[in-house]
Amino acid sequence: MPAGTRRRTPGLRREEVALLAGVGVTWYTWLEQGRPINASTQVLDAVARTLRLDMAEREHLYRLAEATPVHARLSSCADVPEPLRQMLHSMNPHPAVIMNDRFDVLDRNDAHSELFRGWHAMPCIHRNLLWCAVTEPSARVKFLNYDTEVRYVVARMRANYGRYLGDPEWEENIARLSRLSAEFAELWERHEVAEPEQRSRVFLHPRVGKLMFTWTELVAPSLGEFSLGVYTPQDEDTRTALEKLCAG
Repeated sequence: MPAGTRRRTPGLRREEVALLAGVGVTWYTWLEQGRPINASTQVLDAVARTLRLDMAEREHLYRLAEATPVHARLSSCADVPEPLRQMLHSMNPHPAVIMNDRFDVLDRNDAHSELFRGWHAMPCIHRNLLWCAVTEPSARVKFLNYDTEVRYVVARMRANYGRYLGDPEWEENIARLSRLSAEFAELWERHEVAEPEQRSRVFLHPRVGKLMFTWTELVAPSLGEFSLGVYTPQDEDTRTALEKLCAG
């Protein structure tokens, strides 16, 4: 882009995005506003390329632009296939959990239960990984890299949300969480999306001290909406402390 006048905020103006993507300003404005226009793959590719979207962001854009009124059904505990449950419980002593697209906890193994026993100051009624983080007052004390990881989980849920646009259950969940947590509301409004990736998560456990894990979210077409989240110890101290914790 040629040099212009000094800007109050960074980034491209709407007219500049349209110019670089080779589309009309009016059409691009309608795309931003979610109007019922026909957005071809070629045009969406041009917009994605202009905005330098990564794969997760590009997929999210396609879902938003080509969304249909047919919504997927959110899976519940009763829907978890038995072979997946067996896989989950065979992973002890590695803490592991089965989740759906909204990060509801559908099942967990004994090691996961021991790791997060006593996490809440109040009884847990939501059984959801994100709710357990942003609504627990002591979460930042126990979850040492809370800020980066909660932001990532919100971005993961935002990416999944594209498959459930307009679904009343999802919309109510997001609205309630936004009312309870200004932090979640601010992160949700960033519209960041992310793909599953290995993450480092560090906890301070009241009984065994500092625990360092690699979090891996296993997703596959054969699992459908289900994903398997696994905490793998990063060092021998964490491995020993985890074994001690699981042994009671």
